[in-house]
Amino acid sequence: MKINDKKKNIVKKLTDAERIKENSNYLRGTIINDLKNEITNGFIGDNFSLIRFHGMYQQDDRDLRLERYEQKLEPRHAMMLRCRLPGGIIQAKKWLKINDFANKYTLYKTIRLTNRQTFQFHGILKKHLKCVHKMLHDIGLDSLGTANDVNRNILCTSNPLASLIHQEAYKWAHKISNFLLPRTRAYAEIWLDQKKIFTTDHEPILGKTYLPRKFKTTVVIPPYNDVDLYANDMNFIAIAKKDKIIGFNVLIGGGLSFIHGNKNTWPFLAQEIGYIPIEHTLLVAKAIVTTQRDWGNRTDRANAKTRYTINNIGLDVFKKEIEKRANISFERIRDYTFISRGDRFGWIKDINDNWNLTLFVKNGRICDNNNHLFKSGLCEIAKVHEGNFRITSNQNIIISDISKDKKNIINNIVQSYKLIDNISHLRKNSMACVSFPTCPLAMAEAERVLSFFVTQLENIMLKYGLEQETIVFRISGCPNNCGRSILAEIGLIGKSLSRYNLYIGGNKIGSRIAKIYKENLTEKEIFFHLKYLIQVWSEERNEKEDFGDFVIRKQFVKEIINPISDFWN
Repeated sequence: MKINDKKKNIVKKLTDAERIKENSNYLRGTIINDLKNEITNGFIGDNFSLIRFHGMYQQDDRDLRLERYEQKLEPRHAMMLRCRLPGGIIQAKKWLKINDFANKYTLYKTIRLTNRQTFQFHGILKKHLKCVHKMLHDIGLDSLGTANDVNRNILCTSNPLASLIHQEAYKWAHKISNFLLPRTRAYAEIWLDQKKIFTTDHEPILGKTYLPRKFKTTVVIPPYNDVDLYANDMNFIAIAKKDKIIGFNVLIGGGLSFIHGNKNTWPFLAQEIGYIPIEHTLLVAKAIVTTQRDWGNRTDRANAKTRYTINNIGLDVFKKEIEKRANISFERIRDYTFISRGDRFGWIKDINDNWNLTLFVKNGRICDNNNHLFKSGLCEIAKVHEGNFRITSNQNIIISDISKDKKNIINNIVQSYKLIDNISHLRKNSMACVSFPTCPLAMAEAERVLSFFVTQLENIMLKYGLEQETIVFRISGCPNNCGRSILAEIGLIGKSLSRYNLYIGGNKIGSRIAKIYKENLTEKEIFFHLKYLIQVWSEERNEKEDFGDFVIRKQFVKEIINPISDFWN
């Protein structure tokens, strides 16, 4: 299959990913045959890619690669599964099933909270895959469409205060998620053993070959940008009146991934295109997704995301096509303001007089260790809590909707299992992607070194009297930017083993892309530069001036106004 590039009159070949989707029989492939194959613990050929549409990535433990190679064994293949959980809300009683599966069927016995506001299992052997899908199905969940070229898990502000508005926004996150799901029966047939229905498969929104690339969506309640909306393809900012959402400001074209040294790739912030009354939400969502489906680049996956489509044709043209397909006209953007994007920790009472407890989860990893029995403690809470857990986009968890009579009971469990620590503001605003040992794309460590890096930064800030201040600090193991490092005030992005590029200059609300300061640094070199920058910040900052704003004002790096021209220069 080929596409004609009219501007250059060049015939370009579609990527192999397009062939895989075209020939997949609506995502079925030969996955069932691979499940029966006991010779290998992995999936082979096209199925390696197709299982991602079903919410799974095939991985191996990179710490064991060399040892197994020398033993003439294949890599220790296991799957990572990401649950579809729009808005990040799960009933507490369902958590017990999640925990039981992690204990019985995963190699690492842990649960990972992700900044896509859901949870992941790491280390599921192929023979246990049907068990996890059936378990999720039994509690009303699934993993369909949480990976590959579809709309991913939808984020929604985790606002425990404005409960009425949050409840409505959460419903819209669910509606949009279900509306944009793949319609193929492949998931039910393969993983839930449901019989094939002899009807013609049809994907009215996603199309037979689905989207050109992954697609991310958020529903946001100002003034909190805890979902990092500017990093996403499609965003709906709630505009409320008298505790009721009346419409959404729509922003499109955000994304953070790039390729080291490839100046045809760049991160970009989502752009405003207008306001819509609430009744137009699904029509506009469909129009945006189908426009990207039809106009997105299918010959170069590095330039296939929505932001590149917009750059190629122009924002105005893209906007007019949305209006045409949805049969609407965008109104002017309504006023909105963001003040922060971090989580608010501790006990918070909402407008319904219920309590919410936000707990910091180190690296988003739910586990037990010598200092904290977080995994066990969370299960004890789940046994008595009649409300929900809310996973935040900052990899933390909220015990929400706690009634007055349960507050003391839950607080006693929290204290007994040491679920609350006196941690610094810096640590609360830090984040890392999973990276080694399971991510095949990782170039450097992230999750496993985050605590070390934060401790060193805490010591530097203490030395200069800044221990009560905070800096948004993030680490990503590679430039795919799953840790959203490029939106941090200080961001590290892996370049090779134990070496990182250092980016600075993002801001507190996540509306500014950081700029590279130094390249290919060792840990020692990173701290040398950060010590100098923080010292100067302590001595020359304006009153209450944030670190990211300071380094821009003092021109340690130039502010990125237009990433297409500014990011690489």
